[in-house]
Amino acid sequence: MVQTSVPELFEDDAHSVVDVRTDSLQTLRELGPPDLVHLIKQPVKSSKQTGVYHHVTGVDASSSASLAAYINTLTYSPNDKLNKVVSGLYCCYNAFSRVDMRVQVQIPGTVESYCVDERNNKLEATEEHWLETYLCSVLRAYSYADNGSGDSIKRIIGVRRFNPIMSTEQEHKFLEAAERLFFSGWQLGSDPEIQVPNLVSNHLTSGLLNYIKTTGRYASGINLFEKLRTRDQEISSLLARVYVAADEEVKAVRLLHEAVEELPMDYSILDCQAEFCSRKGRGDLALEIAKRGVVSAPSEFGTWARLAEIYVAMEQWDLALLTLNSCPMFTYQDKDAPRLPEPSRVSLPLAPETICDEIDDAGAAAADQESVHPTLRRLSAANYKGTFHKAYMLLTEVTKKIGWDQLLKIRSQVFVMEEEYRNEKQAVGGTNSRNASTIALRGTDTPQPNGQAESVSEDSEEEDPDQPSSSQPNGSEPTAASSHLEPDVSKPSHSITVRTAADTPQPMPPPDPSHLQYTQFQNKRLCERWLDNLFMVLYEDLRIYTIWRTESAQYRQQQLAYKKTAEEWEILGELATRLHHRDEAVEAWQSCLEMRFSPKAMRGLLGMYERVGEARGTVGTLIRLVAWQFRWYSEFSPDLLQAIRKLIEEEGAVKVRSIIQATPLPQHILDLTHQYAALCAAFRSSGSDG
Repeated sequence: MVQTSVPELFEDDAHSVVDVRTDSLQTLRELGPPDLVHLIKQPVKSSKQTGVYHHVTGVDASSSASLAAYINTLTYSPNDKLNKVVSGLYCCYNAFSRVDMRVQVQIPGTVESYCVDERNNKLEATEEHWLETYLCSVLRAYSYADNGSGDSIKRIIGVRRFNPIMSTEQEHKFLEAAERLFFSGWQLGSDPEIQVPNLVSNHLTSGLLNYIKTTGRYASGINLFEKLRTRDQEISSLLARVYVAADEEVKAVRLLHEAVEELPMDYSILDCQAEFCSRKGRGDLALEIAKRGVVSAPSEFGTWARLAEIYVAMEQWDLALLTLNSCPMFTYQDKDAPRLPEPSRVSLPLAPETICDEIDDAGAAAADQESVHPTLRRLSAANYKGTFHKAYMLLTEVTKKIGWDQLLKIRSQVFVMEEEYRNEKQAVGGTNSRNASTIALRGTDTPQPNGQAESVSEDSEEEDPDQPSSSQPNGSEPTAASSHLEPDVSKPSHSITVRTAADTPQPMPPPDPSHLQYTQFQNKRLCERWLDNLFMVLYEDLRIYTIWRTESAQYRQQQLAYKKTAEEWEILGELATRLHHRDEAVEAWQSCLEMRFSPKAMRGLLGMYERVGEARGTVGTLIRLVAWQFRWYSEFSPDLLQAIRKLIEEEGAVKVRSIIQATPLPQHILDLTHQYAALCAAFRSSGSDG
């Protein structure tokens, strides 16, 4: 079994990382940060002690003994034979009780376990505490796992990641803990798209669904949710989703029918039903269900986004834009990350099993960043997360289907544009007209990205529309040196946003299209400021994309090499992906990989190979990504595990193993992927899921 090395961050003498972690407990909102392991080292021939630490996820946190056992594995380091470990402290956050579980190990000597609350009070650790801590630990392992791109939890230095569930016995332990604590799951918080965590939308249910999707253990998931459903019918939405994933669609439809009869206005059940009908091409059925979902939960982003998706699928572009405009937008809340002082020194040893030039990306990103063109660095769409990311992707999907010019045309038909607003204001003599447009529009408020909402006032109505908002991207054109091309893209005109100061959005479903006369000013809507900004950001994406493609074509005609840095190719690959241009994205990813290894670009190629069903290409990218994960101390990636599982289901375990073995890479690199494949095959062959 190949194992990762242990990173070491050396503690600054002026700051204790354990004390800093304790002080930050009161700021934690959700699952908490990765576990902290703090060791005291002492030279063999001296009494001077030094504090070193690293973070870890996926270690069994069900008891003090299991955490002490992990510390004992660190007492000998082949990279440091001049020092010995004299004590260790393991810190693991319990998000249910909001305490930090601590296990102190003296070497040689005693083991002490206790917990610390937000006020730094030392409390006794109970069995209930350990049950909660174990479940939180597994959920963190899945939530904070790297997705293969290297972007997880802000690239925290020195994080070891382990798979928390390596056998059916460990699975039973996890699902039993989840069943016992299921009805307290809302206390853990939820994904950023959910405004209010509830019984079926929280980090516990997300973690369960993620585990089932990753491992394909559908029978285990069905068994769990069937038992829980007897206690609350609302859990039917979770059970139905697992049925659909397990290709048990008839059971899913029957279940949803029964659930809707009992809970006709449960938005999670309605959303599951609408999604299923939409995937089956029955937009007519999905539309009515989605409208009921909006009525049942008008302040949730997900219900409005689902309705907008259905309008897009039905090519009702005007109603798609109006619905998108009504979406309640929430401030993005990032995962709880450790806020520790800068270490005095960092040691990131390289395991011999991961040495391979093909996956060496150390320091490359920092070097490339200096040579990235400013226009590429300023593309702000890449920073969107949560509700704003999903809304932007809906807007780009519409643009891909109808084009930018047609999007602008529809936009001007449904939203009040700047010139119309000024003309109307002049026509009424600048008075505060209470016509249909202002009455309908001012009743809708959506939080700004920074959580602030603007009040309606004469000042806001007279706001200069030519002044960019704070979140508007820098729209400076490239210089003649950077590009001599004029992209065939129309710059969008501004629309005016008028808002109320209501705290909770109470939007209404869009009116029937037969009753809309968009050419009349009174029947138009005001575009929300956040959506107006998305149009500006989309324009900038399209402008840069058009420049890239036109320049590339001209260079090809002249038989010249089109040169970019690896970092620039990464950005262009992401840009093409956002705009739904898959082939162009692959071209950018491949150009990047010709210059240096990039986990982001390799992940993009993996998606392409999976779409076309190219087994050898899929295996080749998986091997390199798995090896790169091990290089950075990770033995666990749900995305890669799921990709290997699907490949085994499609091609068979024997064929996958033979392809892995035939790949022209060092054997120690191939062995890393064999470990993943062996785990997938073991899960697949055990129990009723096989």
